[in-house]
Amino acid sequence: MLNKFLFFALIISFIYVHTSLAQTNSITSNIILKDSTNTLDIQQKIVFYNISDTFLQKIYLHNWANSFKNNNTPLGKRLIEDYKKDFYFTEEKERGYSKIRNLSVNYEQVPFKEQDNHPDILEISLNNTLKPKDSVTISLMYTVKIPNSRFTGYGKTKTGYHLRFWQITPAVFDKNWQLMSNLDMDDLYQNVANYDIKIKIPNTYILESNLYQYEIKNESNTDYHLIGNNKKDIILSIDRYKRFKSFKTKTQEIKTDAYDKNIPLETTTAIINKQIQFIEKYIGKHPHTEIFVDANTINKNTLHEIYGLPRWLKPFPENFRWEVNFFYALGSKYINDILLHNKRTQYWFIDGLETFLMMEYLKEYYPEVTVLGKYSKYWPIRNYNISKLNQSDKFPFMYQFSARKFYDQALNTPADSLSNFNRKIVSKYKSGLGFKYLQDYLSDSIFQKTIKQFLYKNHFKVSSPSLFLTELQENTTKNINWFAKDYLTTSKKIDYKITSIRETKNRDSLNVVIKNKRSFPAPVALYGIHKKKVIFKEWVSEIDSTKTITLKKGRYTKLALNYENIYPEYNSLDNYRTISNRLLNKPLQFRFFKDTEDPYYNQLFYYPDVKYNLYDGVILGVKINNQPIIPHNLEFSLTPNYSTKSKNFTGAFSVAYNHFFNNSSSIYKIKYGVNGSNFHYAPELGYNTFVPYVSVAFRRKTLRDVGSKSFTTRLFYINKEVAPGKPVTEQDRYKVLNFRYIFNQPNIIERLQYAVNFELGNNFTKLSTDIRYQKFFDSQKSFDLRFFGGMFVTNNSIGDYFSFGLNRSSDYLFEQNLFGRSESSGLFSQQFIISDAGFKSKYKTPQTSNQFILAANTSVSIWKWLEVYNDVAMLKNRDQYPNFFYENGIRLNFIPEIFEFYLPIYTNQGWEVNKEAYPTKIRFVITTNLDRIYNFIRRGIL
Repeated sequence: MLNKFLFFALIISFIYVHTSLAQTNSITSNIILKDSTNTLDIQQKIVFYNISDTFLQKIYLHNWANSFKNNNTPLGKRLIEDYKKDFYFTEEKERGYSKIRNLSVNYEQVPFKEQDNHPDILEISLNNTLKPKDSVTISLMYTVKIPNSRFTGYGKTKTGYHLRFWQITPAVFDKNWQLMSNLDMDDLYQNVANYDIKIKIPNTYILESNLYQYEIKNESNTDYHLIGNNKKDIILSIDRYKRFKSFKTKTQEIKTDAYDKNIPLETTTAIINKQIQFIEKYIGKHPHTEIFVDANTINKNTLHEIYGLPRWLKPFPENFRWEVNFFYALGSKYINDILLHNKRTQYWFIDGLETFLMMEYLKEYYPEVTVLGKYSKYWPIRNYNISKLNQSDKFPFMYQFSARKFYDQALNTPADSLSNFNRKIVSKYKSGLGFKYLQDYLSDSIFQKTIKQFLYKNHFKVSSPSLFLTELQENTTKNINWFAKDYLTTSKKIDYKITSIRETKNRDSLNVVIKNKRSFPAPVALYGIHKKKVIFKEWVSEIDSTKTITLKKGRYTKLALNYENIYPEYNSLDNYRTISNRLLNKPLQFRFFKDTEDPYYNQLFYYPDVKYNLYDGVILGVKINNQPIIPHNLEFSLTPNYSTKSKNFTGAFSVAYNHFFNNSSSIYKIKYGVNGSNFHYAPELGYNTFVPYVSVAFRRKTLRDVGSKSFTTRLFYINKEVAPGKPVTEQDRYKVLNFRYIFNQPNIIERLQYAVNFELGNNFTKLSTDIRYQKFFDSQKSFDLRFFGGMFVTNNSIGDYFSFGLNRSSDYLFEQNLFGRSESSGLFSQQFIISDAGFKSKYKTPQTSNQFILAANTSVSIWKWLEVYNDVAMLKNRDQYPNFFYENGIRLNFIPEIFEFYLPIYTNQGWEVNKEAYPTKIRFVITTNLDRIYNFIRRGIL
């Protein structure tokens, strides 16, 4: 024991003698963990060096432990934005904080305060100016209350503590103070420091960390001494069980809990050794002999495991899934240990390098593995284009998925302003594709040389990715301004096409015209192809609008742009052209269900369409459309159906074009379209609809805003069949011009939605509004309020067909998916879709209003999905006194607006529960609206 202690002391002495001449910050801490209160009592000394050329009057410290103190911190607000409400409603004992008992600078008391609205940033006012190259000693005594780990993944766990960003550390001064609050993004900008930490913990726990450590066990506690040189981001795992395992390679020791217990130790070591050698080939050696890879840290802020198939299907080679995931984790840790970049504002370089290494690793070791694994070889999947996509193809595919919808964001957008989908996937992939782009355009040797050169120069130094671009430009004669100017700082799309191919006069060459479809003058790769094999490849640059190049004829039969998917492109379908220059040079291809785009074909997709209503019975058909997995702007669908009960052919169609606008416009998209349908609305009676429309979707303030605003204009042409012998009335053939504005703000705590509707019909004009508000008062319970108001501006219609309804509207625009729209009794009359007054109870006679209506619907949570509803309404008809209605009952709200049941209890008509045939009074909500289901799932993701 004594020998070990002396050896450890010798290591400490060597490290501090070695570093004493360097101007590196040092942090010394004495800590006691109090398990009964989940607190850390900390005595800390920070030696801070001013390595800048600026005289400092203040010093800032990051105190991220204090970000858990209440709901008003930036972290509390961020979790709500991410649709997480556990922290908002948690008990006080599960929150965290840091309480500073004493703070001094050079052993003198100084004024300090929390920054306004940022309680996790401390501002210290110095008594004396800190000169360049000088240092100060900051002494602190404080207590950290450890929060529950379920909020961010760090804190008190079921079996111990997993601590990250737990101590106070100095902020980085790089021209200005680089300050950032905890936003659950794990991106704290820290300078390296020399650490000396002594911590006392109950001996029921084992401590593991990314520092060298020595332990002395006592009767009830264990004293740990931790040291590290040029370290940052200190992680402590204090657990009842040993979680981390060491794997020794030729040059490093990898300490990780991200290993697979089912893979033999020798195999795991061999894989890690292969990965270390691969990384070193591209970016050089790691400066430390030990690399600490924490599974929780590396998995939390990424969705990199996108394989397309679930784990239990086992589609990939043995150990492949773990190997690829671990390589990403190891590469990420490797790079982040070396570079000191502000990842909140300059994330593109580190993200890009991580993704680039992954693409190169897959290319070298798994070039044949597809996104569907072994199932790509199975019939009929093997005939699909998606079965031919290899693992590296998923990177441009996911970028294109986002870009087609204009959801992508510029790579200089601050990380806290990125949508979660962009931050975790799209921006990483676009950055990595940018590296691949530069590598191919400039050559492997120039690009890799510059990467190694830049990393070597900036080991443990505060630096900027812009320095990398400067070095890269110095190492090549090719112009890369387009990369710095457009690729990084805008969301402009690369989009080129070959517009024409013409023989030259002497017929031995071809004049090829390439068009830049957007204002992004990036270089493009042109290929000569024969039977899907590359005959030649050359780069073409400086295409502002169009450019004609001359090629010698050869063995190629087609020309293609970006054939290898080297760079991310908005639309690659028009990148191909046969040298015969035929206009229609793609055959038609039919695909069942969906597939990825195939540039060699014009594709149509089809799949079964099954619906049901009482009058048509089971409706069998096929839906044909032009929409691959990544949809086109021009979309159409045709759905011919056969109704098994009415023995008639029915169906629907739609044609639409989506016009997207750039970021400078307040309009996100205008959709122009027309749709129509033919089904039955009563026994043996059909209807036709024809609806041209224009819909304007307004741009969200940011892509993190899950709200939406839209304005739609539609002209409905309705033609209903009438029973034999009955005259055609205004209720059978009519036109309605509809204007609708919808505002939706689905906040996880308070949700507001309202719609304003104006209709101009043949014989009426009406105005209505529908306002909905929901407020959660704990994680499971909420209060819902809906207000509906409507009035007829003019009304010369006969009857109540166009009137407002109490518990059901006539749905004369045929917008609602009603199983039995003409039923007044039976199961299908019990289907509930909230509209007009929104009452759930049935009344002996239908209640309608042909003048104006006011209604309020409320619902209060009792337990989980069990709620109590109360409704009131006033209906006013012409030349009559207003009628008042009320009701209450039980709402079983399993999935809001998707799967619900309403059980009435008391109404104007008295008690409902003791009346005969009570089950016939129960109303139900079942939706088949895929958009509604998708929006419910996607909240907080996109």
